[in-house]
Amino acid sequence: MDQRDLKQLFSIPVIVAALGYFVDIYDLLLFSIVRIPSLTSMGVATPADLQTQGEYLISFQMAGLLTGGIIWGIMGDKRGRLSVLFGSILLYSLANIANGFATNVEQYRWLRFIAGIGLAGELGAGVTLVSETLPTHLRGYGTTIIASVGLMGAVVGNFLSKAFAWQTSFFIGGAMGLLLLIARVSVFESGIFLKTKTMQIQRGNFWQLFTNRSRFLKYMGCIFIGLPIWFAIGILITFSPEFARTLGIEGTISAGDAVMYSYIGLAVGDMASGSISQWVGSRKKIVMVFILLTLAFFCLYLFMPVHTTTFFYFTCFLLGVGIGYWALFVTIAAEQFGTNLRSTVATTVPNFIRGTVIPLAMIFNYLRGQVGPIHGALIIGVTTIIIAFIALGAIDETFGRDMNFEEID
Repeated sequence: MDQRDLKQLFSIPVIVAALGYFVDIYDLLLFSIVRIPSLTSMGVATPADLQTQGEYLISFQMAGLLTGGIIWGIMGDKRGRLSVLFGSILLYSLANIANGFATNVEQYRWLRFIAGIGLAGELGAGVTLVSETLPTHLRGYGTTIIASVGLMGAVVGNFLSKAFAWQTSFFIGGAMGLLLLIARVSVFESGIFLKTKTMQIQRGNFWQLFTNRSRFLKYMGCIFIGLPIWFAIGILITFSPEFARTLGIEGTISAGDAVMYSYIGLAVGDMASGSISQWVGSRKKIVMVFILLTLAFFCLYLFMPVHTTTFFYFTCFLLGVGIGYWALFVTIAAEQFGTNLRSTVATTVPNFIRGTVIPLAMIFNYLRGQVGPIHGALIIGVTTIIIAFIALGAIDETFGRDMNFEEID
């Protein structure tokens, strides 16, 4: 990679998108990290209630992500990628500052929903912008940088949550987002989008994804290849203290530490999967390998042979490595579709996957009462792997694809 490539790779759009995703992940995972102390301060006392209310609140946050994914995705294709970066950052920053003032579960619930709407726009808009501004041979590296830097937001969130009260952690997240708006001023709009804007063509028509069979199958394929990722994060990692008690882990497991170690693993996995896909010249082959790794680490997590806190956190790290095809997953979504639908797809796809935590949590809650939490999680985990493999067959290999094209019926 020569000096010119490095200059493009570490350009302002890439840096701002990476920092934006950093703040996004910090705010998105902060609830999982401070779930127990924040709910306890609001009068939720018993372990059963903490899990039930936690499942309820995370479902509200994910519902916000689903709603926001559609809103920001359509806006990104109609108004431009930069308008989404500005609007989403502003909304989730203000919502998280307000979250620090929440005094009861009802307020908490609605503020997580509003924050979820805001958080939905950052990743899709950033990946779309970077994918359209970088040359083809650097595109995979660019999105890998975004994901790797961004995922460290979970690590910082965990450290800050230990140093400050949970309310202050929310204030810090909101303040970081507002500071990011200053950096966003220096980012320029995608030239590919500006060209499409002058054309007499439909932009951001969400329903266009459902009017063509091939396009619909690709869209659903893009969504479901990521299903194991958010089962791991939304169920196994978020409720790691409860799983640890069931597994008989010696010592106390912190949800914040489990999130931190899993996201360190996720960053390692993203760097590895993104780099290897560039060397191999294939997105799909590498995704397949990482889905298989995820299956192996699901089983290790649920049936771990060593019951120490160190091994439990190591397993969380490995689980993160296995699901570390997140950057590839979003890149594939952006590369599948034309400029007039690219933001809609790249923004809705990751948020629809995040939103699957809602039905997954409901199914897990049912299976937990029927076959126990371990076997219930195993059934869901294996099912998500099977669905991901089927979905992988529905999408195109997009490595090296020219991004300057449109979707026309």
